[in-house]
Amino acid sequence: MVDYVCFFNKDTLVIKTPKKSPLLLTMAVLVFAMVCGVYICAICLKQTSNNTKAKFLKFQVINQARPSFGIEPWEIPYVHYPKPKTHNREECVCNGVRYFAILSMQRSGSGWFETLLNSHINVSSNGEIFSIGNRRNNISSILSTMDKVYNLDWFSSASKNECLAAVGFKWMLNQGLMEHHKDIVKYFKNKGVSAIFLFRRNLLRRMISVLANSYDRDAKLLNGTHKSHVHSTEEAQILAKYKPTVNATLLLPDLKEAEEIITKALEYFKSTRHIVLYYEDLINNQTKLKDVQEFLRLPYRDLSSRQVKIHGGNLSKQVGNWDDVQKALKGTSYEGMLHADYQM
Repeated sequence: MVDYVCFFNKDTLVIKTPKKSPLLLTMAVLVFAMVCGVYICAICLKQTSNNTKAKFLKFQVINQARPSFGIEPWEIPYVHYPKPKTHNREECVCNGVRYFAILSMQRSGSGWFETLLNSHINVSSNGEIFSIGNRRNNISSILSTMDKVYNLDWFSSASKNECLAAVGFKWMLNQGLMEHHKDIVKYFKNKGVSAIFLFRRNLLRRMISVLANSYDRDAKLLNGTHKSHVHSTEEAQILAKYKPTVNATLLLPDLKEAEEIITKALEYFKSTRHIVLYYEDLINNQTKLKDVQEFLRLPYRDLSSRQVKIHGGNLSKQVGNWDDVQKALKGTSYEGMLHADYQM
């Protein structure tokens, strides 16, 4: 109990409380210091935790993607940074690569078109990889083959040491593409693969080219060697001497079938990122090659090819039974193909 001390003066009553204990003051200061210390430690730990988390997240982002300058937001799903198992990309590791596939039909100019693309220093198109049967036996073999190409683990004459901006291959519609179109469309969309369709407007010219090429596969007119494409006018003239005979009875159904296949292919792959090209347009309009480079987001280059066209000029000079062909197509929607011509 606290004692009070009173002093009495003549006119004044003074009451003084005793001084507080020094021990109590010391205890109060210690408690206050401890509370402050705990608070400060808590704040420091929280900040350290946040910094560590931020650094970790930053590390993750750096390893998952290396976006290049100038890439628009919509392009991001189509720009890739492959990590090949067979070699090191070294200084090219930060260069984004676009994936593409040329979807076409035999004798539609796809071989010539591919040489144009491969003349670009930053493009590697690896040819008709699914012409080998065991690569398209089932969807698993198809997908694993594409994985190898797009991971830059596929080696061909088109492989380049330069930093690639686009890599792909050529695929004919009758090489498993139509049979497995659902899985392939899913793969294209998941992997960010752009499709380049290449067809011929004049399906009659394509048919004549198919017949002539089939004949040479057995006849081997060039010194016992079969060549689907040539690089000299002399070789082209030798192959052009053969004039195939067209089955006039089956001509109309065959043209319709080819047209239907093209329509189906475009319908199957309409949900993918794609461009549709025609052989005749590429020949007559050089700006189409600029459109292709823009589609693949490539630095613009003048493209060239050493291939020489085999069949040119009027169709009447290329077919053995021209009169029968004219009769079969006269009055049909394909009659215009008899006279359509172009320069190359």
